[in-house]
Amino acid sequence: MATVHHWTGLEAKALRHALRLGVRAYAEQLGVAVATVSKWESKLADTEPRPDTQAILDTALGRADAAAHLRFETFLSEMSGSARSADRRVTAVGPRAWEYETWTDDLDRVVVALSRQNFTFADSLLTRWLSRFRAPELDERGLYLLARSTALLGDLRRYQGAVLGPLSARHSYADARTVFTQLDIPRRVAQLDLSLAVVTEMSGKLESAARSYEVLSADDRLSRRDRARARLWVGTALSKEGNHDYATRVMRAATREFEDLTEPDDWSVAHQKLALARRGAGDLTQALQFIDIARSSGSTDSPMQRVRLDTAHGHILLSDTATLDDGLRVLDQAARTAAQYGLVHQLRSIQGIKAIGEEPTGSRRR
Repeated sequence: MATVHHWTGLEAKALRHALRLGVRAYAEQLGVAVATVSKWESKLADTEPRPDTQAILDTALGRADAAAHLRFETFLSEMSGSARSADRRVTAVGPRAWEYETWTDDLDRVVVALSRQNFTFADSLLTRWLSRFRAPELDERGLYLLARSTALLGDLRRYQGAVLGPLSARHSYADARTVFTQLDIPRRVAQLDLSLAVVTEMSGKLESAARSYEVLSADDRLSRRDRARARLWVGTALSKEGNHDYATRVMRAATREFEDLTEPDDWSVAHQKLALARRGAGDLTQALQFIDIARSSGSTDSPMQRVRLDTAHGHILLSDTATLDDGLRVLDQAARTAAQYGLVHQLRSIQGIKAIGEEPTGSRRR
């Protein structure tokens, strides 16, 4: 719920709109003159209610239901932004206390939205804040939220397959890294180095990505879990380069680490990666064993993870002429899910795998 530490005419007007009251009805509810409400609404942030009226406004806001609180936050956000835009002569001011709280809550919502691949909602929440404040008007708390928002925007763009260019994941990650470096938060900087390495791998620069992962797998700035992820991704890059046996050894080490850390989702992902490495090595029996473990463990609530599991499973099935049709069926399902949730990078990958897998089918038919 929103709280106001110091009322001005701006907050008072936003509360009236949130309660859906006319000026006269609002004045009657608060026990003030209509002229007083009119003054608040004409002067906005340039006027302040008296101390006793501030307490009355606190009570009115406290009694409002959850829907009214949400409307209050929304109206106040819009009105604050409009006030800043309308008068550029006023010295820039940073977020108010309630805005910090709402911004933090919205970023938590973004994390959930991204986990469910609800990209439209995540984008709207991030745009709401990234378009409202600029770095020069923010204190350290605001800069932290700005950097975290920018990093999440990078995640959004990476999931959508935008890895290069001025509006890409790489650009967002680099911007967030600059701010976290300024704030002297080494752990966040290292996490963004890890994200940048992922983008490097996605753009096809496997050798460079593998080198970055290897360095980060021993970086004390990262948590033990993040270091294990870096080690797993070293194996991923090696496998894509054709070094399947070496990749398998590296991935097994990461898998043991996830087991020690009791991280079932990461453990499941590691088996998925192991399955693809064994497929690349031509060991389809072990590949199927690993993908079965991945499919039966960890969480499949995320559309992204369902697509990744189905893509890996389909890729393995496609490698054997006896299960080729089953593989194409699994990949078709993965493609439908990827298209439904806007997973562009995964969709391209599926299409590439299908194009290669359908070649022997065409040859048999001829």
